[in-house]
Amino acid sequence: MNKVFDSSQFLATLTQQPGVYRMYDADGEVIYVGKAKNLKKRVSSYFRKQLDAVKTKALVRNIANMDVTVTNSEAEALILENTFIKKYRPRYNVLLRDDKSYPFIFISNHKHPRIAFHRGARREKGDYFGPFPNGHAVRESLKLLQKLFPVRQCDDTFYRARSRPCLQYQLKRCLAPCVNIPSDEEYQAQVDLVRMFMRGRNDEVIERLVAAMDQASQALDFEKAAELRDQIAALRQVQERNAVSGAQEELDVVGFWREGGMTCIHLLFIRQNAVHGSRSYYPKVPAHTPDAEVLESFLVQFYLNESQGKRVTSEIVSPLQPTHAKELSQQLTDALQQRVRITSNHRGQRAQYRALANKNAMNALQSRLGQASLMQSRFDALQKLVASELNDEEPNLERFECFDISHTMGEQTVASCVVFGPEGPRTSEYRRYNIDGITPGDDFAAMAQVLSRRYKHAVERDTVPDIVFIDGGKGQLTQAEEYFAEWPQKPLLIGVAKGESRKLGLETLIFGYSRNTRHLPADNPGLHFIQYIRDESHRFAITGHKQRRAKAKKTSTLESIPSVGPKRRQNLLKYLGGLQQVKGASIEQLANVPGISKPLAETIYYALRDE
Repeated sequence: MNKVFDSSQFLATLTQQPGVYRMYDADGEVIYVGKAKNLKKRVSSYFRKQLDAVKTKALVRNIANMDVTVTNSEAEALILENTFIKKYRPRYNVLLRDDKSYPFIFISNHKHPRIAFHRGARREKGDYFGPFPNGHAVRESLKLLQKLFPVRQCDDTFYRARSRPCLQYQLKRCLAPCVNIPSDEEYQAQVDLVRMFMRGRNDEVIERLVAAMDQASQALDFEKAAELRDQIAALRQVQERNAVSGAQEELDVVGFWREGGMTCIHLLFIRQNAVHGSRSYYPKVPAHTPDAEVLESFLVQFYLNESQGKRVTSEIVSPLQPTHAKELSQQLTDALQQRVRITSNHRGQRAQYRALANKNAMNALQSRLGQASLMQSRFDALQKLVASELNDEEPNLERFECFDISHTMGEQTVASCVVFGPEGPRTSEYRRYNIDGITPGDDFAAMAQVLSRRYKHAVERDTVPDIVFIDGGKGQLTQAEEYFAEWPQKPLLIGVAKGESRKLGLETLIFGYSRNTRHLPADNPGLHFIQYIRDESHRFAITGHKQRRAKAKKTSTLESIPSVGPKRRQNLLKYLGGLQQVKGASIEQLANVPGISKPLAETIYYALRDE
């Protein structure tokens, strides 16, 4: 029986300062996190005699304990609330579940900064512009920037190794700072223009270029003036093209739709006067949660999330009521330390954008509901198959994992593990494993290795799957049987062997231990579910293998030689003219490179010939 929480005793000593409160259940699990301008007043509202909201009644019934953290301001409380929600994932909070990282355009902090595509943690110093909805939007923007501003986009290794300008300089898409053609001031001026352009200050950029063109003309530097004239013309062309798409410089537009127990929030990203992309989100929403609470929680989590970037658009078009929009605008402005305006009464183009966002949210959710219905029918068919094999009328199936091995002639072997539930793929739990220390091409040894690494701590972490699918025949299945042989509670093992000519629908299912085989009809929904899991595992393995193979190709053979660090590699490539010249150099030629001693030259010489 749950311990009854003594609310009166807790409230008697509760402060009236701003802060964050956490509610716990009988098992000590955080079930709700909230913020308050006045902690005593806000927490007291949960324990009134008359509670209208069904969700609040259910929450209060499960409270076994509470604690609070006092903050200096409501803005600090907002940030701390978001941190706790990400940490504890409380089941009564609206949770934004999105395992994708957002791409950015990055301008580095080097002497000669570079512009680059960036995704992931922001460890390198510099300016990050975004987030963009997808990688395609970033790459298109980078192409545009390269046409407008001659700033380098090459990586640092390529930049440091140059002894003469590359093709981008000939195409007038880079000033070639790698070989010191422009002055530092001239190059930095172009970088500053990029930063201004990325912040939507296009008119200012043109004004600067016009002033520079006039100055060049007066100095009789007509070639420079002509280059600036062409740059101004290109910028004006971009402005005219974007003006066709809209007159709003920078907006985020929020669409909202709820149906069938699910919620979709669709974001349109308006950048540089045009729709730059969009993305749908499906937050986890407790039952009976009001629309306003869902929207406010989503906006707070989305815009305070560290992965979204340092800079937030200045205007957010949303379906919130004006009073809620005004209050949340102030909270985000204080928390982010920049002006954020959430608008709700819309006319003209903003109203059109909002209608478009709502339409996208409705279509996305209805499509997802259709997929969920299809997934449920496939899962039911799989349950029926397992029930007939185990003689269990209602098998409890919650977690399935599938393994696949990918390599090229035994090289760069990668094993994939994908995770599924009744609802479909759980992509945040997918894992890849680089396989080393085996005979090249030995798929059986690769399978044995990945199983031992995957399930080494599975029991204590409670992540043992109900079914393990193995993409392969009896040989691969045998490795799984041997690994799980001593386990007291074994997962069900199913090998998925390809049929004749590898055609879909001809697969043979081989059940572990019993070695019973099943051939399901090609139109069986359960077989479709297994094919989906198998194909996803295959795709994930091949992608990982290609990435590993590409990385190996990009890696210089010099990196594997002891005592040859970045500086010495740079000197070797610079003084000898490239990797092929290094490979063909004699010991004496290698020893003449600054920083390379005679013994080290011998080490490099023989290491390159032992490849």
